[in-house]
Amino acid sequence: MRIAVVSDIHGNLTAFEAVLADLRETAPDLIFHGGDLSHAGASSVEVVDRVRDLGWPGVLGNTDELLFRPESLTEFGSRLPQLKSLWDVIEEMAAAEREMLGEERLAWLRGLPFQQVRSPMALVHASPESCWRSPMPEASDADLEKVYSPLGQPVAVYAHVHRSCIRAIASTTVVNTGSVSLSHDGDRRASYLLLDDSTPAIRRVEYDVDRELKALANCGLPHADWIARILETAQPQMP
Repeated sequence: MRIAVVSDIHGNLTAFEAVLADLRETAPDLIFHGGDLSHAGASSVEVVDRVRDLGWPGVLGNTDELLFRPESLTEFGSRLPQLKSLWDVIEEMAAAEREMLGEERLAWLRGLPFQQVRSPMALVHASPESCWRSPMPEASDADLEKVYSPLGQPVAVYAHVHRSCIRAIASTTVVNTGSVSLSHDGDRRASYLLLDDSTPAIRRVEYDVDRELKALANCGLPHADWIARILETAQPQMP
């Protein structure tokens, strides 16, 4: 059984289409999405509709939740009040995207489960306890084991931090898929996971970043220039 996990598309239709083309080449038996389908991209509506049409099973991401439950950002942001200006920017973008997506799509996002299990894999967006908080790829083996071994599968898959990694710890292999959009590891290419039985591999896929930058410039999304800077540098940026 070959399973792909595609996560953190963030409304980047250009990168998503490049990943779809690569998936036609790798031809997995089953494809999951790892959440964060929309928010912070030029084409959130189109991405959500495409994933729904494809019928991929998937999990709830934190930006999915902040769209249908705005207070989730307030709850998370209260832990880091020094970043209030960042939370304000994110909420301004989310407010515009709620309007674009409409109630029916938001209801569909609300129905996404917190985790998916398909042996030998368990999938969550961030961690089993939260779609907002997860260890970073350089976390200790003990920290990773504490968070992901309760999933009870040989391979534990998460996303969220936009940095891919594969770590073998105790009886569990912990894998971060990386992100289709807004990579934070210095590599602008899209990233997704291909799992061959219990053997994981990270796929990196070139896409036309300049085309997506033009789409952002014309999409009318607040703070699109901030998102463009992240796409250009493949590093986190403050607005």
